[in-house]
Amino acid sequence: MSYHITGLISSAIFLLTIGGLWAQLGLVWQRQQSATNDKTQERPTAVLSVNQFVSSYLAFFSFFLYGACLERFNHYLVWTRLAASLLTLAVLFEIVRDRRDRVATLAFAVCAALLVGAPLGLVTIPGAAEWGRTVSQTLIVIVTVILAQGYLHQVLMIRQTGRTGGVSARLHQFFFWKDVSTIAFAITMGTSTGWPLILLSSVSATTKLITLWHFRWVRLSPVALQRRGATVGVPTETLAN
Repeated sequence: MSYHITGLISSAIFLLTIGGLWAQLGLVWQRQQSATNDKTQERPTAVLSVNQFVSSYLAFFSFFLYGACLERFNHYLVWTRLAASLLTLAVLFEIVRDRRDRVATLAFAVCAALLVGAPLGLVTIPGAAEWGRTVSQTLIVIVTVILAQGYLHQVLMIRQTGRTGGVSARLHQFFFWKDVSTIAFAITMGTSTGWPLILLSSVSATTKLITLWHFRWVRLSPVALQRRGATVGVPTETLAN
Protein backbone atom coordinates (compact mmCIF):
# COMPACT_ATOMS: atom_id res chain seq x y z
CA MET A 1 0.00 0.00 0.00
CA SER A 2 2.81 2.42 0.89
CA TYR A 3 4.33 1.72 -2.55
CA HIS A 4 1.24 3.05 -4.33
CA ILE A 5 0.76 5.97 -1.93
CA THR A 6 4.33 7.20 -2.29
CA GLY A 7 4.22 6.41 -6.02
CA LEU A 8 1.16 8.63 -6.45
CA ILE A 9 2.67 11.37 -4.30
CA SER A 10 5.94 11.16 -6.22
CA SER A 11 4.07 11.35 -9.54
CA ALA A 12 2.02 14.32 -8.33
CA ILE A 13 5.14 16.17 -7.18
CA PHE A 14 6.86 15.21 -10.42
CA LEU A 15 4.26 17.39 -12.13
CA LEU A 16 6.30 20.25 -10.65
CA THR A 17 9.22 19.05 -12.76
CA ILE A 18 6.99 19.07 -15.82
CA GLY A 19 5.93 22.57 -14.82
CA GLY A 20 9.54 23.60 -14.30
CA LEU A 21 10.55 22.39 -17.76
CA TRP A 22 7.55 24.17 -19.24
CA ALA A 23 8.56 27.33 -17.36
CA GLN A 24 12.07 27.00 -18.80
CA LEU A 25 10.65 26.71 -22.31
CA GLY A 26 8.36 29.67 -21.64
CA LEU A 27 11.31 31.77 -20.47
CA VAL A 28 13.24 30.95 -23.64
CA TRP A 29 10.23 31.80 -25.84
CA GLN A 30 9.72 35.07 -23.93
CA ARG A 31 13.37 35.98 -24.43
CA GLN A 32 13.10 35.08 -28.12
CA GLN A 33 10.25 37.58 -28.46
CA SER A 34 12.24 40.25 -26.60
CA ALA A 35 15.28 39.60 -28.80
CA THR A 36 13.13 39.97 -31.91
CA ASN A 37 11.88 43.37 -30.74
CA ASP A 38 15.24 44.53 -29.37
CA LYS A 39 18.36 43.39 -31.24
CA THR A 40 20.59 44.54 -28.36
CA GLN A 41 19.16 41.86 -26.05
CA GLU A 42 21.38 38.88 -25.21
CA ARG A 43 20.62 35.58 -26.92
CA PRO A 44 17.46 33.78 -25.71
CA THR A 45 19.41 30.73 -24.52
CA ALA A 46 22.35 32.67 -23.05
CA VAL A 47 24.07 30.90 -20.13
CA LEU A 48 21.96 27.75 -20.62
CA SER A 49 24.32 24.77 -20.47
CA VAL A 50 23.85 22.08 -23.11
CA ASN A 51 25.89 19.86 -20.82
CA GLN A 52 23.42 20.31 -17.98
CA PHE A 53 20.32 19.64 -20.10
CA VAL A 54 21.85 16.55 -21.69
CA SER A 55 22.69 15.34 -18.17
CA SER A 56 19.10 15.93 -17.05
CA TYR A 57 17.80 14.18 -20.14
CA LEU A 58 19.97 11.12 -19.50
CA ALA A 59 18.70 10.99 -15.90
CA PHE A 60 15.07 11.05 -17.05
CA PHE A 61 15.77 8.55 -19.81
CA SER A 62 17.60 6.11 -17.52
CA PHE A 63 14.68 6.13 -15.04
CA PHE A 64 12.25 5.65 -17.94
CA LEU A 65 14.24 2.66 -19.18
CA TYR A 66 14.69 1.23 -15.67
CA GLY A 67 10.97 1.45 -14.89
CA ALA A 68 10.10 -0.23 -18.18
CA CYS A 69 12.55 -3.10 -17.57
CA LEU A 70 11.48 -3.99 -14.02
CA GLU A 71 9.62 -7.28 -13.58
CA ARG A 72 6.77 -5.17 -12.23
CA PHE A 73 6.36 -2.47 -14.88
CA ASN A 74 6.62 0.80 -12.93
CA HIS A 75 4.01 3.16 -14.33
CA TYR A 76 4.97 5.83 -11.79
CA LEU A 77 8.49 6.04 -13.25
CA VAL A 78 7.86 5.34 -16.92
CA TRP A 79 5.19 7.84 -17.93
CA THR A 80 6.40 10.75 -15.82
CA ARG A 81 9.99 10.37 -17.05
CA LEU A 82 8.85 10.00 -20.65
CA ALA A 83 7.05 13.35 -20.43
CA ALA A 84 10.11 14.98 -18.83
CA SER A 85 12.40 13.51 -21.50
CA LEU A 86 10.24 14.98 -24.26
CA LEU A 87 10.20 18.44 -22.67
CA THR A 88 13.96 18.36 -22.11
CA LEU A 89 14.39 17.48 -25.77
CA ALA A 90 12.27 20.53 -26.57
CA VAL A 91 14.64 22.75 -24.56
CA LEU A 92 17.63 21.26 -26.38
CA PHE A 93 15.88 21.91 -29.68
CA GLU A 94 15.42 25.58 -28.78
CA ILE A 95 19.13 25.81 -27.94
CA VAL A 96 19.95 24.30 -31.35
CA ARG A 97 17.61 26.78 -33.08
CA ASP A 98 19.14 29.72 -31.24
CA ARG A 99 22.83 28.89 -31.47
CA ARG A 100 23.17 26.73 -34.62
CA ASP A 101 25.94 25.03 -32.71
CA ARG A 102 27.39 21.69 -33.86
CA VAL A 103 27.75 20.29 -30.34
CA ALA A 104 24.17 21.19 -29.40
CA THR A 105 22.86 19.70 -32.65
CA LEU A 106 24.73 16.45 -32.08
CA ALA A 107 23.52 16.25 -28.48
CA PHE A 108 19.91 16.73 -29.56
CA ALA A 109 20.21 14.10 -32.30
CA VAL A 110 21.74 11.48 -29.96
CA CYS A 111 19.13 12.09 -27.25
CA ALA A 112 16.28 11.83 -29.74
CA ALA A 113 17.74 8.61 -31.17
CA LEU A 114 17.93 7.07 -27.68
CA LEU A 115 14.30 7.87 -26.96
CA VAL A 116 13.15 6.27 -30.20
CA GLY A 117 15.56 3.32 -30.24
CA ALA A 118 15.22 2.04 -26.65
CA PRO A 119 11.44 1.42 -26.66
CA LEU A 120 11.70 -0.20 -30.10
CA GLY A 121 14.41 -2.50 -28.79
CA LEU A 122 12.34 -3.50 -25.75
CA VAL A 123 9.35 -4.33 -27.95
CA THR A 124 11.12 -6.11 -30.79
CA ILE A 125 14.07 -7.94 -29.13
CA PRO A 126 13.13 -11.08 -27.13
CA GLY A 127 14.39 -10.95 -23.54
CA ALA A 128 15.48 -7.34 -23.88
CA ALA A 129 13.87 -6.36 -20.57
CA GLU A 130 16.03 -8.82 -18.62
CA TRP A 131 19.38 -7.44 -19.72
CA GLY A 132 17.83 -3.98 -19.94
CA ARG A 133 17.57 -3.90 -16.13
CA THR A 134 21.30 -4.44 -15.77
CA VAL A 135 22.05 -1.94 -18.52
CA SER A 136 19.75 0.68 -17.00
CA GLN A 137 21.23 0.21 -13.50
CA THR A 138 24.73 0.69 -14.90
CA LEU A 139 23.48 3.66 -16.91
CA ILE A 140 22.01 5.27 -13.80
CA VAL A 141 25.35 5.05 -11.98
CA ILE A 142 27.13 6.58 -14.99
CA VAL A 143 24.43 9.23 -15.37
CA THR A 144 24.82 10.17 -11.69
CA VAL A 145 28.41 11.21 -12.40
CA ILE A 146 27.41 12.91 -15.67
CA LEU A 147 24.53 14.73 -13.94
CA ALA A 148 26.79 16.03 -11.17
CA GLN A 149 29.35 17.43 -13.60
CA GLY A 150 26.58 18.79 -15.85
CA TYR A 151 25.01 20.88 -13.10
CA LEU A 152 28.40 21.97 -11.82
CA HIS A 153 29.15 23.10 -15.38
CA GLN A 154 25.98 25.22 -15.26
CA VAL A 155 27.14 26.71 -11.97
CA LEU A 156 30.56 27.42 -13.50
CA MET A 157 28.90 29.31 -16.38
CA ILE A 158 26.93 31.41 -13.89
CA ARG A 159 30.07 32.20 -11.92
CA GLN A 160 32.04 33.04 -15.08
CA THR A 161 29.41 35.46 -16.38
CA GLY A 162 28.01 36.82 -13.11
CA ARG A 163 24.49 36.35 -14.47
CA THR A 164 21.84 33.64 -14.75
CA GLY A 165 20.74 34.55 -18.27
CA GLY A 166 18.11 32.11 -19.55
CA VAL A 167 18.41 29.79 -16.53
CA SER A 168 15.06 29.30 -14.77
CA ALA A 169 15.11 29.33 -10.96
CA ARG A 170 11.63 27.79 -10.91
CA LEU A 171 12.92 24.83 -12.92
CA HIS A 172 15.57 24.07 -10.30
CA GLN A 173 13.14 24.56 -7.41
CA PHE A 174 10.70 22.09 -8.92
CA PHE A 175 13.48 19.63 -9.72
CA PHE A 176 14.62 19.72 -6.11
CA TRP A 177 11.21 18.71 -4.75
CA LYS A 178 10.97 16.05 -7.45
CA ASP A 179 14.23 14.56 -6.21
CA VAL A 180 13.03 14.52 -2.59
CA SER A 181 9.79 12.74 -3.52
CA THR A 182 11.66 10.25 -5.71
CA ILE A 183 13.92 9.33 -2.80
CA ALA A 184 10.86 8.67 -0.62
CA PHE A 185 9.27 6.52 -3.35
CA ALA A 186 12.51 4.58 -3.92
CA ILE A 187 12.70 3.70 -0.21
CA THR A 188 9.25 2.05 -0.38
CA MET A 189 10.44 0.03 -3.39
CA GLY A 190 13.13 -1.52 -1.18
CA THR A 191 16.82 -0.77 -1.33
CA SER A 192 17.55 -3.76 -3.58
CA THR A 193 15.33 -2.26 -6.28
CA GLY A 194 15.30 1.42 -5.39
CA TRP A 195 19.00 2.08 -4.75
CA PRO A 196 19.66 3.50 -8.27
CA LEU A 197 16.90 6.08 -7.73
CA ILE A 198 18.16 6.96 -4.25
CA LEU A 199 21.71 7.43 -5.53
CA LEU A 200 20.87 9.62 -8.50
CA SER A 201 18.16 11.67 -6.78
CA SER A 202 20.38 12.43 -3.76
CA VAL A 203 23.17 13.74 -5.98
CA SER A 204 20.65 15.63 -8.13
CA ALA A 205 19.02 17.33 -5.12
CA THR A 206 22.41 18.48 -3.85
CA THR A 207 23.34 20.06 -7.20
CA LYS A 208 19.96 21.83 -7.39
CA LEU A 209 20.57 23.47 -4.02
CA ILE A 210 24.00 24.65 -5.17
CA THR A 211 22.52 26.10 -8.38
CA LEU A 212 19.70 27.87 -6.53
CA TRP A 213 22.17 29.43 -4.08
CA HIS A 214 23.92 31.01 -7.05
CA PHE A 215 20.79 32.98 -7.96
CA ARG A 216 21.31 34.75 -4.63
CA TRP A 217 25.04 35.08 -5.37
CA VAL A 218 24.28 36.82 -8.68
CA ARG A 219 22.01 39.34 -6.95
CA LEU A 220 24.28 40.18 -4.00
CA SER A 221 27.91 39.49 -4.87
CA PRO A 222 30.19 42.36 -5.97
CA VAL A 223 32.23 39.74 -7.84
CA ALA A 224 29.14 38.81 -9.89
CA LEU A 225 28.56 42.49 -10.72
CA GLN A 226 32.15 42.84 -11.86
CA ARG A 227 31.98 39.72 -14.02
CA ARG A 228 28.71 40.84 -15.63
CA GLY A 229 30.50 43.92 -16.86
CA ALA A 230 33.49 41.92 -18.07
CA THR A 231 31.45 39.39 -20.09
CA VAL A 232 29.00 41.70 -21.85
CA GLY A 233 28.93 40.76 -25.52
CA VAL A 234 30.96 37.56 -25.08
CA PRO A 235 29.27 34.72 -27.06
CA THR A 236 27.64 32.00 -24.96
CA GLU A 237 29.47 29.32 -26.95
CA THR A 238 32.82 30.80 -25.93
CA LEU A 239 31.90 30.75 -22.24
CA ALA A 240 30.60 27.21 -22.49
CA ASN A 241 33.90 25.83 -23.77
